[in-house]
Amino acid sequence: MSTAHDHHIHESRDLAVAAQSTMEKSGEQWTAMRAAVFDALAGFDKPASAYDIAEKLGQAQGRRVAANSVYRILDLFVGANLARRVESANGYIANDHPGCLHDCIFLICDTCGQAKHIDDDALSSRVRAAASETGFSPERPVIEVRGRCEDCKD
Repeated sequence: MSTAHDHHIHESRDLAVAAQSTMEKSGEQWTAMRAAVFDALAGFDKPASAYDIAEKLGQAQGRRVAANSVYRILDLFVGANLARRVESANGYIANDHPGCLHDCIFLICDTCGQAKHIDDDALSSRVRAAASETGFSPERPVIEVRGRCEDCKD
């Protein structure tokens, strides 16, 4: 059972504008490099590593881009809710609704690598409560379900 909440899904240029606005509202600058990393990340159709993004940027810019620089920016993006880390894929995806803060449940296709997220605040609240009952202080539940997407299941 999902707990409904409203959020606007941003796409394409609208997503980059929403990301910039979110970053600037948090007091951070939206530099050309941050914009380039975000655009590259948003251009992937499955979780991308810092190395994937650095390679894509390097090809587009005609120069080597250090993965360490990309990692720092991705960490900043995760902290600002512009990106989500998909732990089991060791990659990141752009958050298509950066103004909405909640725990995501990722559905990861073992065949094609696509990662889709769903929102179920009731489930993540139960995970947090179960952890708290043991005396553990949960910070961020990571819920990932591996399997096959609708396109690959046949």
